[in-house]
Amino acid sequence: MLLQYYTVKNAGEHEIVIEKSKFVAQITRATTEEAAQAFIQEIKKKHWDATHNCSAYLIGEHNQIQKANDDGEPSGTAGVPMLEVLKKRDLKDTVVVVTRYFGGIKLGAGGLIRAYGKAVSEGLNAIGVVERRLMRVIHTKVDYTWLGKIENELRSHPSFILKEIHYLDMVEVETYVAEEMKESFVDWMTELTNGQAEIFEGETEYLETDV
Repeated sequence: MLLQYYTVKNAGEHEIVIEKSKFVAQITRATTEEAAQAFIQEIKKKHWDATHNCSAYLIGEHNQIQKANDDGEPSGTAGVPMLEVLKKRDLKDTVVVVTRYFGGIKLGAGGLIRAYGKAVSEGLNAIGVVERRLMRVIHTKVDYTWLGKIENELRSHPSFILKEIHYLDMVEVETYVAEEMKESFVDWMTELTNGQAEIFEGETEYLETDV
């Protein structure tokens, strides 16, 4: 698993108009080629009356799966420039379809390359990109008398991120901690609670933050 990577924040769409042609970028996450193809087919069905539904996707930790489709536009003028934007933004597990409704003015090869690239770039800016960082969830069980102090310290700590608090017989605090900082966290929490806390490791999860 990658320790860190970038992907689109969520599914969304963004429309621009260039020389009277409407370009609609529709972007989502996809972790398999089947999911990417299903999204493309869904968009094609939705925009069955469009002039073109061009697509591109990058999938896999090392971008093992890369596909671009011009859907009737001149070869290399749509899918490839769309894919290049995804690569330039260093995104992973991302699929985009740009739907074009022709407005009557031909753009030429260079104009098409710029238009499809711009549609994807502006679409990503509008929808948003996130960094996904692999973190370890560490559980701290302690008496309720320590909760206020722990919560205050965690909320102001630059490296440890409060995930969740469970109010059980004892309070249980879940914290996101980078793998390389696990020992530092245990030492810090032990000192903070005068050795009164029970601390144990949980699962790994991706923590998402806006870029």
